Amino acid sequence: MKILKKIEKPMKTFVKLSALTVLLLSSCTKFLEEEPASFLTTDQYYKTEEQIHAAANGTYDGLNMPFASEITLAASPVYALEYITGYSRRPRPTGGDDDQFLLLQNIQNSNGRFETWWNATYIPIENCNSFIANVSQTSVVNEETKNRFLGEVYFLRAYYYFRAVRLFGSIPLKTEPTLNLDNIQIGKSPIEEIYNQIVSDLQFAENAGLPWTDKSGRVNLAAVKSLLAEVYITMAGYPLQKGANYYQMAYDKSMEVINAGEYSLFASYADLRDPAKNNSGEHILMNQRDQKNATSIIHFHFMPYPEPSKPVSVIPNMGGSMAPTTAFYDSYAADDLRKQEKQFFFKVSNTPFIYKFWDDEAEQTSRSGANFPLMRYADVLLLGAEAKTMVDGGTTQDAAALDAYYSVHKRAFPSSKRPSSISTDDVLKERYWELCFELHTWFDMIRTRKAFDVENDRIVSLIGFKAPNHNRAFEEKDLLWLIPLAEIQANPNLK
Repeated sequence: MKILKKIEKPMKTFVKLSALTVLLLSSCTKFLEEEPASFLTTDQYYKTEEQIHAAANGTYDGLNMPFASEITLAASPVYALEYITGYSRRPRPTGGDDDQFLLLQNIQNSNGRFETWWNATYIPIENCNSFIANVSQTSVVNEETKNRFLGEVYFLRAYYYFRAVRLFGSIPLKTEPTLNLDNIQIGKSPIEEIYNQIVSDLQFAENAGLPWTDKSGRVNLAAVKSLLAEVYITMAGYPLQKGANYYQMAYDKSMEVINAGEYSLFASYADLRDPAKNNSGEHILMNQRDQKNATSIIHFHFMPYPEPSKPVSVIPNMGGSMAPTTAFYDSYAADDLRKQEKQFFFKVSNTPFIYKFWDDEAEQTSRSGANFPLMRYADVLLLGAEAKTMVDGGTTQDAAALDAYYSVHKRAFPSSKRPSSISTDDVLKERYWELCFELHTWFDMIRTRKAFDVENDRIVSLIGFKAPNHNRAFEEKDLLWLIPLAEIQANPNLK
């Protein structure tokens, strides 16, 4: 059933871990739209298959929560995940909250960006916990249907925790729904314990009977295995440093996705922007948007900006949150197809801007409903190749790893020859170029503790590296985001 189908909304309890109140939170119906039609507690809900389906839809809300737009022109908390890397600039002036990430200066835990990302973790996790606790015991639906819904929700809980533990480090681990006000000031859990829970949730989802693909945009088996590969390669690196065995597990899991043959790279980069190809082909998991009910901020706010005297959009005065630094843009080879006009970028007065997520339909309607990619097959190919280079000591001649790397590289350089070996640095550079501005780069930087010195074409240590748009070099204190001040004030256990 397509996620956008209209279903009555449930209400589910959640606890914001810092708060002293238990609130009722609505789920999405169309997965995307409308205010709740009624206020129901969990003991009144989960009584029909339709209600269970609606509740499952509601657990997807956290995928979009960081993409919230703000009153400030072209501002959103999600942009911070690219600003912090130092490879992007903001064409429009901005306030202090964004500048702290853009310039890497004076970052404070009162910054509202931290609060949004924190809420985007624990609000949807509480919804997941409520769903799992209630649906695990239900007999309303048959076992096959129940397991598939549970598989989706276990995946989503793992996804939210994985996103948060990489950003904030040691955080509260909570896997039961909140039923009253007792014991809500939960302390932090060890990072490894959180990762173990993530793996456990994904292993449940892996065996839940999910299909390899799902054109409607629901969680599928490829997304589960792809996320496991990324979790394993992260556990192999920093901060846990589990090493070779986990790199091997990341390689093996990536190969399961690759060898399944259910996904393939698009023939052209334009296909990445084709709405007819959403949730298929190269797109493993996307943030689902809808032009009528749940618009996307990416086209008009994230991208087009050039001043009204040189308009490139029907709404030339709204965008300007994100553009590549000149140094990052120049790091692409001149003959890299990704650098060609209107592939990943476009230029105005010789200044580069992002074109990667351009929405042609939005230019006709002034509203964008374009999905945003969360997991792409290109990412999985490069994860597998990187993992194998690490297993083999930094360089590999493994045929499958070479094929995985080369398939991504060859699309950018059609006349290139298949290499006889690749290094970890080769793959990391390819990840910077291929996955730019898709919210992957910062996570790559902190798990590898490496950065791309684009001005000198080399991979270097992250600590001590000054990125193109930053005012200073990275320090150890920059590797984890700050737990929001409001959360610490409400819950001293978070200090």
